[in-house]
Amino acid sequence: MRIQHPERRAMVRAHVVRVRPTGQHFVTVTLGGDGLADFDFLGLDQCTRLFLPREGQDSLRIPTAAHNGWIAQYYLIPLAERPHIRNYTARRFDAERQELDIEFVTHGDGGPASAWASAAEPGDEVGLFAEGYCYLPPEDADWHLLVGDESALPALLSIIEQAPADLRAEAFLEVPGEGDVREVEAPEGVSVHWLPRGDGAGVPGALALETVLSADLPEGTPYCFVAGERGLPTGLRRALVRERGVPRGNVSFMGYWRHGAAAHK
Repeated sequence: MRIQHPERRAMVRAHVVRVRPTGQHFVTVTLGGDGLADFDFLGLDQCTRLFLPREGQDSLRIPTAAHNGWIAQYYLIPLAERPHIRNYTARRFDAERQELDIEFVTHGDGGPASAWASAAEPGDEVGLFAEGYCYLPPEDADWHLLVGDESALPALLSIIEQAPADLRAEAFLEVPGEGDVREVEAPEGVSVHWLPRGDGAGVPGALALETVLSADLPEGTPYCFVAGERGLPTGLRRALVRERGVPRGNVSFMGYWRHGAAAHK
């Protein structure tokens, strides 16, 4: 998997500025603070590691080293004080105001990040570490195929909103419910297909996989960006390569999570 990393990768502290709902199952948390002057924003599906306090902590303890030096520091922190780490898309960055938006899915499952976002208040502190992006289309692709479930929605929307005006693409966005469908600022050549599955209706990503496999897709060689619950990117990549003849190098696929498996603590 190719990744474009930022030149500067520093650990920064930030705090919650405001929280607003962006869908029935989504909430956007805006972070701010002087530390964001060191956040190297690249756009697209750029990932940032988010460091969150454990329940009962009075203050957030995070590593301080730049680049990958933070990893050793993290494991030296006693487990009871070690922050939760989750990966999220840097949805929007305002360098002038030093504000960063991160969009969360509110699962209602008590997961550390979902629970934190649902209860976040102005002033709450977090740690951030900028990572890279995986959306790296070849120049000779005839069109783009963008597919994901709710966990990939922030990344896909960022890609679509930052796309060149002449992009031709088919985007399939699976979300939990009708209340998660929203207006998208997309180039004229980008067709956005919303796929609300209904709460409790099957494994996330299964609807998107089934829909794309049965879709009448454009002719020509595509570049495919597929992300979400592991079964979606692995299943679709296999079908695209074996059944539709898409070159392996033209498929970027990321399994963000696995249904039924707890994420790392």
